[in-house]
Amino acid sequence: MSVTTEAVAETADLSGSGAGSLSCASGSGESTMLKVGFLGGGRMAHALAKGFISAGLTKGESIIASCHPADVVLAEAFKSLGSTVTYNNPEVAQKSDVIIISTKPSVVPMVLAEAKPNITPKNLLISVAMGITLKQLESLLPPKTRVVRAMPNTPALVKQGASVFVCGSAASKDDAVLTKKLFEAVGICEQVPEYLLDAVTGLSGSGPAYIYVLIEAMADGAVRMGIPRDLAYRLAAQTVVGAGRMVLETKEHPGVLKDNVTSPAGSTAAALYHLEKSGFRSAVIGALEAATLKSKEISKTIAN
Repeated sequence: MSVTTEAVAETADLSGSGAGSLSCASGSGESTMLKVGFLGGGRMAHALAKGFISAGLTKGESIIASCHPADVVLAEAFKSLGSTVTYNNPEVAQKSDVIIISTKPSVVPMVLAEAKPNITPKNLLISVAMGITLKQLESLLPPKTRVVRAMPNTPALVKQGASVFVCGSAASKDDAVLTKKLFEAVGICEQVPEYLLDAVTGLSGSGPAYIYVLIEAMADGAVRMGIPRDLAYRLAAQTVVGAGRMVLETKEHPGVLKDNVTSPAGSTAAALYHLEKSGFRSAVIGALEAATLKSKEISKTIAN
């Protein structure tokens, strides 16, 4: 029996942490896990798969991913989860309830053309491909295919992801519920209008890379001042985690929190002055703008 998204959404236990919390009972009394397929078995797909399994939303053996034959390391990563690895995109569609499109944007049309004959009304398609609009996705799929466009990020691997999604014209409320449950299993998730997706790509989609550079730079500065590198990385990384939790949990404006640790004529004030003088804020704002524009550019390229 195939598990429909509607049935899964109705029977899912939001508060449950057991392996069967997103399962659906069949008429015979048996329980069937949600079958998740990845069209493209890259790092993001692996991060999501591992997060879904860790959260008890599915099992490794209920996941199938199509990998490029040359991606031996990523294929082995999926196999280590107990998942099936294939080089056949139609097989992913045939064996899945939820199909996650996680290929590079440029190959989405080709991949969907291969999978299209095996896509049926039972399938919910969730695209995490950057820059590919709902209109473009729906044009590549059978009429009235249920499509959701999402933008997660790689910290989903450690259940600290930041995701948003938008539903296509044929997607139901239950599809939205299921999508939110899947991505909330690996972090926070919000439903947004589609026009925000390119900017979200620049913010949280690409954002982890900015933070890694910041952590590396902070650690380099600490090493220059005599702190051992391993300790410098741990302190820098935890400082970023702690500052983020402060913003989320206190709900204070970041500027207020910054002021709270900035004493008159103190070391933090001296450091902030150097950052301002060096164009720190404008560099970060410019980075987000560049990433947003790149996402828009990709969308136009696919359209042509």
